[in-house]
Amino acid sequence: MLRAGSAEAAPGPLRGAAPPRCSPPAAAAAPPRRPQPPPAGRPAPWRPPAPASWTERLAREIMKGMGGHHIVALCVLKGGYKFFADLLDYIKALNRNSDKSIPMTVDFIRLKSYCNDQSTGDIKVIGGDDLSTLTGKNVLIVEDIIDTGKTMKTLLSLLKQYNPKMVKVASLLVKRTPRSVGYRPDFVGFEVPDKFVVGYALDYNEYFRDLNHICVISETGKQKYKA
Repeated sequence: MLRAGSAEAAPGPLRGAAPPRCSPPAAAAAPPRRPQPPPAGRPAPWRPPAPASWTERLAREIMKGMGGHHIVALCVLKGGYKFFADLLDYIKALNRNSDKSIPMTVDFIRLKSYCNDQSTGDIKVIGGDDLSTLTGKNVLIVEDIIDTGKTMKTLLSLLKQYNPKMVKVASLLVKRTPRSVGYRPDFVGFEVPDKFVVGYALDYNEYFRDLNHICVISETGKQKYKA
């Protein structure tokens, strides 16, 4: 993570002050070291914005857009669970200091659309409660990443059959990819390049969910952990 630095101007010499002692010339600075590639099979490092900044911002946007409504927060497992937990913590904190709170219940749904690093577009609901319980409800879908957008569009079409009152989508990441179908969620954390990212509960064939940061998996890593 990049950290902003600061610099202070050195004060000029005082009048009447003794001249400074001469110091021996400093040794020539060593040339900067080139960044080393990650070990084989390890994800390549990538530094997104600080998690607290975008999660809190999204919580504020959701409070502004959905405050006052009773909401069913629907977490898309497994990749969304860390973001979901952090987001709800921020919303609860904002609720305590707001006159426009969000009464909230939670539910979970598990989808499958990836084989290795490719989205198949064939969405499979393999967990969660009966979606008919969402009829007439205000639903906030919390997702880890929007890739092509096919999976989310398919899920929204599926939910529409149960006549929810309102459906909004919050996604931690949106991928900049030419394969996109043009879908854009209502609340977005930040965009990522057209690479396969892991960490912070995002996985590659169930590996790397435990990383606390988000990074790009290398081609070597893909081969090593290929299903």
